[in-house]
This record gives sequence, structure tokens and C-alpha cells, in this order.
Amino acid sequence: MSSTNSRRKVTPAVADSGDSADKLDQIVLSSTICNGEDLAPFVRKAFASGKPETLLHHLRAFSKSKESEIEEVCKAHYQDFILAVDDLRSLLSDVDSLKSALYESNSKLQSVGLPLLSSLDAFVEARTVSRNLNLALDSVRACVHTIDLCSRANKHLEDGNFYMALKCLDSIENDCLDKTPSSTLKRMLEKNIPDIRSHIERKVSKEFGDWLVDIRAVSRTLGQLAISQASSARQREEDLRIKQRQAEEQSRLSLRDCVYVLEEEDEDGLGAVGGDGKDLYSNGGGGLLGFDLTPLYRAYHIHQTLGLEDRFKHYYFENRKLQLTSDFQVSSMTPFLESHQTFFAQIAGFFIVEDRIFRTSGGLISKMEVENLWETAMSKMCSVLEDQFSRMQTANHLLLIKDYVSLLGVTLRRYWYPVEPLLDVLSKHRDKYHELLISDCRKQITEALSADKFEQMLMKKEYEYSMNVLSFQLQVSDIIPAFPFVAPFSSTVPDCCRIVRSFIEDSVSFMSYGGQLDFYDVVKKYLDRLLSEVLDGALLKLISTSVHGVSQAMQVAANMAVFERACDFFFRHAAQLSGIPLRMAERGRRQFPLTKARESAEETLSGLLKTKVDGFMMLIENVNWIPDEPLQNGNEYVNEVIIYLETLVSTAQQILPVQVLKRVLQDVLSHISVTIVGALQADSVKRFNVNAVMGIDVDIKLLEAFVDSQAPIFAEEDLNQLKAALSEARQMINLLLSSHPENFLNAVIRERSYYSLDHKKVVTISEKLKDTSDRLFGTFGSRTMKQNPKKKSLDTLIKRLRDVS
Repeated sequence: MSSTNSRRKVTPAVADSGDSADKLDQIVLSSTICNGEDLAPFVRKAFASGKPETLLHHLRAFSKSKESEIEEVCKAHYQDFILAVDDLRSLLSDVDSLKSALYESNSKLQSVGLPLLSSLDAFVEARTVSRNLNLALDSVRACVHTIDLCSRANKHLEDGNFYMALKCLDSIENDCLDKTPSSTLKRMLEKNIPDIRSHIERKVSKEFGDWLVDIRAVSRTLGQLAISQASSARQREEDLRIKQRQAEEQSRLSLRDCVYVLEEEDEDGLGAVGGDGKDLYSNGGGGLLGFDLTPLYRAYHIHQTLGLEDRFKHYYFENRKLQLTSDFQVSSMTPFLESHQTFFAQIAGFFIVEDRIFRTSGGLISKMEVENLWETAMSKMCSVLEDQFSRMQTANHLLLIKDYVSLLGVTLRRYWYPVEPLLDVLSKHRDKYHELLISDCRKQITEALSADKFEQMLMKKEYEYSMNVLSFQLQVSDIIPAFPFVAPFSSTVPDCCRIVRSFIEDSVSFMSYGGQLDFYDVVKKYLDRLLSEVLDGALLKLISTSVHGVSQAMQVAANMAVFERACDFFFRHAAQLSGIPLRMAERGRRQFPLTKARESAEETLSGLLKTKVDGFMMLIENVNWIPDEPLQNGNEYVNEVIIYLETLVSTAQQILPVQVLKRVLQDVLSHISVTIVGALQADSVKRFNVNAVMGIDVDIKLLEAFVDSQAPIFAEEDLNQLKAALSEARQMINLLLSSHPENFLNAVIRERSYYSLDHKKVVTISEKLKDTSDRLFGTFGSRTMKQNPKKKSLDTLIKRLRDVS
């Protein structure tokens, strides 16, 4: 295949010197076109000389010359292209054959080679595993023997067989350590064998250290038990006094009888021997409280054998002194009230243990050392009490701590420890107590009242009834009700009763401390102050700030009635605890100390009911004051009011005492009466006729019938008082319907029948009464008729009353 001709730059042939200028221009034009230069100068020149045809001629000549040249080049290239295509076609068939052959060979190679490769890989892996297993088995055999020895050593250590544990360590070190194939195991053994030997050396001392830790916890339990037995002894004495008082007042008891059995107990309380002959704290490992001194005595004996007796004594004393110092730490994170029992019980148990060790250890600790520890403890306890009492602002907290400290003194005095400094500290803070007690009760009562949901208390079990009703003698009958029982009072009543009872008991408890006997007057004075100032004031605040509905006010009024019975119980309870016969306490009884709160509760309930009734009484504005005929069934407003009153009474009689309900209902009916009279007197009512008055009369009769329907609830006298609450409206209507209204001017009749009416109201309302015949055009047919006598009497009444005014 011939080489292709590359594109080359064309240069024009040199013209003979004899060619014309036209030939030269053609050559220059051809050269410019071949070089790709701009032809604009040639075009301008041709048009400038007026010979564009010459330029066109030259261009055509150049085009023809190039066409022939292109044709020659194409011919030459065409032959080469045809040959190349033929060669490619022949190569394509060869490539396809080669591709098919390669694909077929590859498939055969893979089908044959893959199983061989898998087998080869499995063989290599199996051979590697086999070699590793053989090496592992050899190593495991050596390690198993070593580990077996280690296991034996650990077992002996767990069992406390230190000698056999050391033999195992020697065998491991002499026979197995060099043969151990595992460098890690070998390094571990080389590191731990010396540590294990050191551990065994320290084991006896560690057992003693563990005993120090255990005895601290046991001391706390021991101290708590000792103090609780002292408390039980005090409680037995108090129970005897209570039984004596109950025997004196047995005729007053309305509840179940009680049977008492006196039990004799060991005065020594925590004596050396229990009832079955066993030590309460034993030298062996099985004391009833886990009070085991065996580790201490064993460690002491081992150190004596080693010639380290003095060193161990010093070590023991210093560690116990450190424990005692640690027991003195009062946590700032925990209130002293929560930690004081643990604090004092820990110290009590500590010295009970030290007393036991001093008497049984054979010289481990001396009497002087015990006395030094006690002096340190006494100084610290007095300091802590002074500090805590100075900060304390709650009387109950002070009383609880005082009681526990006094029990601590009783307990340790039995072990011949002097406790007078502790009792002196308690005596210094007696004057602070009652003011704090009243302050604490004020807070508790406020919290109890603020938590009141103004709902009747539900009691599902008899013990709840006993706890919330019988324990405060709030029952109105000795018959136990069926359960569940819904009490007429809310939960705040027993809550406040518990607070007051606790106040009485705390006051008596504090006053009786020191052997005082005649202190009832003091307790009664503070009880009066608590009830009349604190409880009464808190109830007044509750009523003024938290009572917003009728149900709430009704519940508070019911609570006040129950509080009245509770106050009787409070004074009787204070007298009983103070050892005063009830007949003497009854003589000095005061009036109900919660009178202000009771009156406020009833006034609030009445006010809310009046507001509710006012909503129904607004319907009186819809009354037709000049009807053609009187209503037979009463106006709409009175029917709504009666429905509400019936609902109110059916609900209120469940929780309110009859007299409270009567006073409240009487106030509401009086308000209704005033509202009816006020409606007749109002400026919005210009005139009314007799038919309207008769309608109001029906309304009042319906209200009076409602009162009569309450006969199953109220006594006849109470019903008369309820009807009397409607007296103003009833007397006003009677006067307006009377045939002789001028009788109102008669003092005797007025005092008997119209005593509730005001002269000015009578004048104002009477002037609005319109005669039934006084209608539009009604006078045309009646000019010659005589004036109505009733109208004349009423006019006379109005005139006379105006003259009096």
C-alpha cells in the first residue's frame, strides 16, 4: 500500500517576466487562498478598479485547478482504504475463531482445576491444624498439670489450710515452672507465687481486720437492742400508769374491754446470759447477735506465740480508738434527726463490746484505757448535742433526741459508765421546747389543711375506722358501721387530731421527764393556745383562701362539727396522760376554742348558697306583675329554688349535723324572703296587681311546703324557726292580700302579725299595688261606682305611714 499524500502548503509557480499583470494577480490570489489569508483586499481592489469580473474569473480558475488536484488525491486514497477494509475483514474472522478457542480452553481449565485447588487448600489447612493440635496437646498436658496444682493451692487457701497451699506452691516452683511451655503462664506464676506467700503471711492479721469491720456493724445492732430494751422497760412503766388511769375511769370507757397480763422480764436486759442459757454475745462463732470474739482472741494468741503481744495490744487499741473517732463523725449530708439513733447506738454498742473484752480477754485492754475512751466519747457526745440542740428549730426533733439520749444514759449506766454530763446537757434545753413544739404543730396543721381535698373520707376496713374515728372518740354511736364507710368529715380532721394528740403526748412526755407530777395546768394552757390560736387561725385562713364552692364550704362546716367533739377528747386525753381524774378536768372546761372558725365556715357556706340561690332568683325578673289571673303552680324562679334546696338538703344531711344544717338553711330562706321583698320594692317593678301578689303568695306557700317536707330531719321547733325565716315576705304578702291593710297601724296587730315589716318598705310596695278594676277604659263604666273598700283601706294606710315618716 502506497504512502498517503499529506496536505502541504501550495506556493505559486514563478511567472515569466513577460507574463501580464493579470497573470500575476491570479498567482497572488491563489497564494493567498492557499495560505488561508484574508481576501478582503482583493475584493476591494476589484471593485475599486471596476473589474470584479476579473476577480471572479481568477477564483473560478483557482477552483478548477483545485478540483483536479482533489480528484487525484481521492483516487489514491480510495484504493488504500479498500485494501485496508479487506485486511480488517480477514482479521475479524480470525479473531472470532481465536476468541471461541480461548473461551473453550478456559472453561475446560476451570472445570478441571477448581476441584484440585479445593483439595489442595483442604490438605494444606488440615496439615496445619494437625501440626497445631499436636503442639497444643503437648502444651495443654503440661499446663493442665500446673493448673491442677494451682487449683489445689486455691482450694487450700479457701479452706484456710495454709500449709498445704504452701506445699503446692513449692511443687509448682520446683517441678513445673521450668517445663511450662506458656511464657505468659510462666510469667504469671513467677509474679504471683511470692504474692500468695505474702498473702498467707497477712491472712491472720486480715482476719483480725475483718473482725474490726464486722464488730462495728454488730456494735450498732447491739447498741440498738440495748437501748430498745431500756425503752421497753420505760414503756412497761408507762403502761402500768395507763392501766391504773384506765381502771379509775373504767366507767367512762365506751369501747371494747382490754385484758392485761403482766410479764416478768430480766432486769439486766442485756445480761451475760439469755433465757436459754446462751450468751447474747459469745466468744464462739454463734452468738445470738453474731457477736463473735473468736477472731480477736485467735489473733491475740498467735501474736503472743510469735512474741508480738505488746505490738498487737498497741495495734488493737489504736484501731479501736480510730473506730471510735470515726463513730463521732456526724454527716453534714444527713439530718441529725435521721442519724442520731445510729450515732448513739454505735457508741453504746462500742462500749458494751469494750466492757465484754475488758472482762474476758485476759489483759488485752486495761481499765484505764477503757476509761480514757469513755471520757473522749462523753466529751464528744456532749459537744455534738450542744451544737445540734442550738441549731434545732423543731420541738419534736428535740424531744426525739432527748428521749433517745436519756435511754442511752439508762443503758450505759448499767455498765457503770458515768452519764451525768449527758443529762445536764438535756436539762439546759427544757425552756426552748414548748415554743418549738407549737411552731412545729403550726406547720403541720398548715400542711394538713393545705392537703385537704374537701372530700368525705372513705374507710374500707375496721382498722381504718378505729384509727380515724374511735381513737379520737369522734363516733356518734357505739355501733360499728358497715364497711366501706363514708365518714361525714374529710381526711384533714383525723390528720389535725393526730397532730393535736401528738402535741399533748409530746408535751406530757417532756413535762413528765424529771419526775414532775402536777403539770396538767401547764399542758392545758399550751393546748388552749394551740387550739385557739394555731388551729383556729389555720382554719380561718383555709376558709378565706381555699373555699370557693358550696361542696367545699359544706365539708368544712361538717368538719367543724366533728372538731367540736374532738376538742372534748383532747382535754380528756391530756387529763388522762397527766394523771388527773376526768371529773376534775370536766370542771375546768372552757367553751369551744374553734368558735371563730365554726362561725366563719357557716357564714361562708351560707354566702355561697345565697349566691347560688341568687342565680335562680334572677328569674323573678320574668314575673308578669300585671297578670289577668293568678298563677296556680308558682312562678318559675321558686320552682328552680325549691329543686335546688331539695338537692342541697338531701346532700347536706349526709354530712352536716341537724343544727348546722338548720342554721344554714334558715339563713338561705331568710335571704330568699328578703330577695322577694326586694323585688317588689325594686324600681324595675313600677306597678303590680292582686293577681301578681297572689302568685307570690303561691311561691311562699311552696317554700313553706318545702320546709314542712323536712319534718323527718328537723324537730317541730326547728321547722317553725325555718318558716320564721320567710316571715318578711309572708307578712308582706299577707298585708297586701288583707281586706283591712290599715290594721298594720294597730300596734298590737302589727306586733303579732307584721313584726318583720319595715314602714318604708310597706309604703313603697303598697303604692305599687294596682286595683284589678283599674284598667284601660275601665273607669268609663264605673265612675258612678263606689271605691273599693280594700283600696280605700290601703290608701289610708299609705297616707298614715307617710305622715309618720
